[in-house]
Amino acid sequence: MNLRKLNRAIHRDLGYFFTGMIMVYALSGIALNHINDWNPNYIIKRTTTTIQIPQDLTTNEETAIDNILEQIDEEGNYRKHYFPSDTELKIFLKEGGSVELDLTTGELLLESLKKRPIFNQVNFLHYNPGKLWKWFADLFAGALILLGISGLFILKGKNGITRRGAWLTSAGILIPLILFLMYYI
Repeated sequence: MNLRKLNRAIHRDLGYFFTGMIMVYALSGIALNHINDWNPNYIIKRTTTTIQIPQDLTTNEETAIDNILEQIDEEGNYRKHYFPSDTELKIFLKEGGSVELDLTTGELLLESLKKRPIFNQVNFLHYNPGKLWKWFADLFAGALILLGISGLFILKGKNGITRRGAWLTSAGILIPLILFLMYYI
């Protein structure tokens, strides 16, 4: 087997093998690039309503909080609570989210969280959840280097690295370098 065929076979097989990892890091990369625009892990829904404040809130907190959660269809979802001030109650929910209640007006803000499909899972993996993942991710990083280098030599002739490929490779290196200098300096 000549060197060109071996290069193509390595490039092809690594590309096939690491397709899943490419998708994980591509999707989580998109999510992390836009972390200031939207929450990539959770869909956050805020709902306001007015409820009847239980009379026994100061004497029987547990029963009163159960009553509050029942009024907003969140019974059984209690985690813990505290009073940020004399006129406020904050309740944390088991399934994520919280309830903020104004004790003078009965105005309530319910913030519920729902895991964002796909993005939540790929972000979890992106943050290296364990030793095995770390080693597989390192192997993937090495494979990306090999994919990049082997890809330079896949084609020959006018579309290869000595002609068109040289221009595209130069642009692909120059653009990140310019952006790095713009942001770093």
